[in-house]
Amino acid sequence: MTEIGIIMGSKSDLPVLNEAVDVIKRFGLTYELDVVSAHRTPKKMMEYGKNAHKRGIKVIIAGAGGAAHLPGMIAACSPLPVIGVPIKSSNSIDGWDSILSILQMPNGVPVATVALNGAKNAAILAIQILGCSNEKIKNDILNFKKEQENKVLNSLKK
Repeated sequence: MTEIGIIMGSKSDLPVLNEAVDVIKRFGLTYELDVVSAHRTPKKMMEYGKNAHKRGIKVIIAGAGGAAHLPGMIAACSPLPVIGVPIKSSNSIDGWDSILSILQMPNGVPVATVALNGAKNAAILAIQILGCSNEKIKNDILNFKKEQENKVLNSLKK
């Protein structure tokens, strides 16, 4: 059963979101990947948001550039946690439009927001969310954090 849904507003967002795919694959988890535009395919977006949990998805990573409405709109119609990835796109104002569109959600419609083009962190956060109810995933995250610690501690050793 697929656990993580990764959606994007446009195929041009794929190079950034592939970084999330790489992290998820490293942890051996399942994911699905789709283009779901809030503005160009609103019916598909609503269908995805309303039904992802029925298909076994447990957390959604939603990347979008420009006005970046996708993460918030998915959060509005889904019971699942949504992690927004603001993407610096060709029509972006240095990414600030995407960041603020995802970050400034109204009360009652939360979206976890990572850094501009921060798909790796979105994947790690999604995996940590899954680890809250899965001991194996929790242990894998603990090992990952230990690996990061060791890299830093060993970075200046010769």
